[in-house]
Amino acid sequence: MGRRSEINRTAAQGVPDGSDLNGRVVADAVSRTIAYADVFDYPLTAQEVHRYLIGVSASPSQVYRALHHKTQTGELAARFGFFTLARRQDLVDLRSRREVFAQALWPQAVRYGRLIGGLPFVRLVAVTGSLAVDNVEPQADIDYLIVTEPGRLWLCRALTILVVRLAATAGIPLCPNYFLSLNALVFQERNLYTARELAQMVPLSGKRIYRRMRQVNEWTTRFLPNATHAPRRWSAPQPSLPRRLTRGLVESALRTPPGAWLERWEMERKIARFANGEGPEQIEAAFCPDWCKGHFDGHGQRILQAYAQRIAELKSDPLT
Repeated sequence: MGRRSEINRTAAQGVPDGSDLNGRVVADAVSRTIAYADVFDYPLTAQEVHRYLIGVSASPSQVYRALHHKTQTGELAARFGFFTLARRQDLVDLRSRREVFAQALWPQAVRYGRLIGGLPFVRLVAVTGSLAVDNVEPQADIDYLIVTEPGRLWLCRALTILVVRLAATAGIPLCPNYFLSLNALVFQERNLYTARELAQMVPLSGKRIYRRMRQVNEWTTRFLPNATHAPRRWSAPQPSLPRRLTRGLVESALRTPPGAWLERWEMERKIARFANGEGPEQIEAAFCPDWCKGHFDGHGQRILQAYAQRIAELKSDPLT
């Protein structure tokens, strides 16, 4: 595909074309980036605006100049080093409160995430959703994306649910709502919401698989060209030798024909329950041997619709 065709396709999908890095293009991308964060009531630092800049691979200095210009004209507001849409400065206090809740939740997220990471057939565990960016309310769920060995995803999910129930006895709400096998690392939903979720998720184990996932989903750089690495890193300790041996023995036992039968039985049982209304309307949910996507409420589509509304309001605002 030629460069002009790629530019036209990008523009048609609502992503600013990064080939022209003049001040207007960068300033437009800055506004879009802050508008997207506003959907989550989430102010951004200048560094975060640069990392998650939508559609333009600009330098930090270009972003800073655009932020300065936008705050001077009144389209954006600045407070205590955070940037918001105009008249939304109150979100800075909200972010500070949510960060306090997040800091209390992270130790549990890491603890149980690593416990899940030590289960048979688990190859990656990453924190996703609001906790990944420290934007949580009290009693928020801890969302996980989990990558498994092919052919044993549903058994892996069943074992993970045992950890969920264990955590629930301590009042810790875990939500492992996205399972993928190594055969399904390439995401088919290619939009800003999915790109942002991938770019902001925090891997707790399986760093090599995380790097592979980012590489095979290089399409995300069209939406977020500056967000090419993990937002933060955790030093995951190596499991003890007895634990590794136990995990290896269990995996070997379940790679047998009886293990394959159990996998099929569990998959068919759960998919039948989902199809019969175990959860709400399944707008974005999907189930098969290589993925279990338990996103029942159409969250991604609602976010993109709210973002489009923010962009429309920006264009109609007399201050812009």
